[in-house]
Amino acid sequence: MLAFLLRRVIQAAAVLAVVGLIAFSMFRFAGDPVNQIVGPDTTVAERAEIRKNLGLDDPVLVQFARYAGSVARGQFGISYQFRQPVAQLLAERMPATLELALCATVFALVVGVLMGVYCALRRDSWLAGLFQAVSLIGISLPTFLIGILLIYLFSVTLGWLPSYGRGDTVRLGWWTTGFLTASGLKALILPSVTLGLFQMTLIMRLVRAEMLEVLRTDYIRFARARGLTTRAVHLRHALKNTLVPVITIAGLQLGSVIAFSIITETVFQWPGMGLLFVQAVQNVDIPIMSAYLLLVALIFVTINLVVDILYTVVDPRLRLSTGRAA
Repeated sequence: MLAFLLRRVIQAAAVLAVVGLIAFSMFRFAGDPVNQIVGPDTTVAERAEIRKNLGLDDPVLVQFARYAGSVARGQFGISYQFRQPVAQLLAERMPATLELALCATVFALVVGVLMGVYCALRRDSWLAGLFQAVSLIGISLPTFLIGILLIYLFSVTLGWLPSYGRGDTVRLGWWTTGFLTASGLKALILPSVTLGLFQMTLIMRLVRAEMLEVLRTDYIRFARARGLTTRAVHLRHALKNTLVPVITIAGLQLGSVIAFSIITETVFQWPGMGLLFVQAVQNVDIPIMSAYLLLVALIFVTINLVVDILYTVVDPRLRLSTGRAA
């Protein structure tokens, strides 16, 4: 297991290095950040001085070496737009994004697994057909349209939930949370459902398909022949083996929820990292864009590592194969 973890850590470091190189190279052509920093009346000499102070006149290799050295020390530079350290800006916005992603993931997992199991065990019922129809809607409609429709229904028409913002928050050290206030919890509902609906439908359909496949296997027939109750067969044997591929999808979807929360945060004006990235793109704020992509890559490789470890916990066959390989 130790050798397995070391290999994964080395692979993760290589992935982060490649992502950093791609992000740095790609954003060189995103535009001239000096035009976003200065006003229209700034002279050419002043623009050249600003460019020199930012190091934009240096060769690309020199800029990348300086950038890589700063990232290795945990420094992502100074934002062109906000004139603040990028690490500080991301730390301020991270709690909002992580709380939104957590709520969306819990919603997708709980509702998706329950609906998938029901559709597999009661596949001929009218409610199972309704669930599958809802899943088609969740997959087909784009996220921004779902968000706008939910805002129109629950905020504009019914007036039950807020249409934008995070609500009141409580500061716990450097972390800010909306879980401890009523307005914060209400503000989480619409963006969480919007962000988690696609993942929920995906998990539901996956659980249904895997559950139907597992129920046709021989060991399920043997479990029934041993006289086990239907509930024990479905929950203890069938569902446990169904969750192996679900762990992979859920783990990867958690990274996707964090990475692609940009649209949801923009629609609901949620003050998270995704909205900060959109503002950085609009203002060609290269340090923020590069740091955001590196952070997303770090989240993905970390989740992949955790998923691989959970595999060995859920499936004993993988523990045996890992032990033989070691």
